[in-house]
Amino acid sequence: MKNILSCFVIIILLSLSACGRSSEPGSILAEVNGERLDREAFIAGYGIDAWESLRAEERKKHVEDWVNITLLAQAADKAGLSKDPIIRQRMEFAQKKVKANAMIAERLARVRISEDQLFSYFRIHQADFQRPVMSYLIQRINLPDKLSAENLLQQINQGLDFGQAVRRYSTEELRRQDGFMGFVEAASPDSVFWKAVQDLPPMQAGVLTHDGVWYIIRYTESQEGEREANFEDHKEEIRRRILLERQEEIYRNILLEIKSENHQIYYY
Repeated sequence: MKNILSCFVIIILLSLSACGRSSEPGSILAEVNGERLDREAFIAGYGIDAWESLRAEERKKHVEDWVNITLLAQAADKAGLSKDPIIRQRMEFAQKKVKANAMIAERLARVRISEDQLFSYFRIHQADFQRPVMSYLIQRINLPDKLSAENLLQQINQGLDFGQAVRRYSTEELRRQDGFMGFVEAASPDSVFWKAVQDLPPMQAGVLTHDGVWYIIRYTESQEGEREANFEDHKEEIRRRILLERQEEIYRNILLEIKSENHQIYYY
């Protein structure tokens, strides 16, 4: 199961190349010896939500990965490696995995999880969530637009001091406090910032948009909050758990359906 559901980046990247040269100007992300990477196809391969959540340097890295993989693939073709029976067999098997993943993803996209289902899961597994809620000392930079946020985040990841970036670029009064919001808790009015830093490692910067305003955020310290976690604090984690379980269930059900319609399966 793990192998079937794995993400095969190389095959995906190679399969997202545009065929020919008919793409509109500006829609091309890269070109290697006449082989083009089409922007729309590339974004569609990741899903628009996943693409939008990527930082600018992450997007750049994915495009660079495509360029590198394409160069290697073209070199392999020149060397005749693609004609090797073992290589061809591996390629065919990898393509089958991509198709299988697409089948599962299509079914998973239909899944709708209700509030009652989330709460039922919380009650059944409540012991997993009985721990203090962490609070985070959050530092932020207020910026006018997405492009400014992405460009500055890239500079920070390349070594620009976060505090210096706050003082130089932040457009709010909080910059006088080096952008520190203080320790933010899950139930505070600033809970959206608390949720955003939860998935970040300490000192790692990320981008957040809230009420039409763009921020670069990070947390520098964490500590146990004053209350135990409740259902609202863990809703997104519960949703992810349920989706993972559904993924396993969908995989099994699809196989049962298909096998019931295909009787010519033999093992030797």
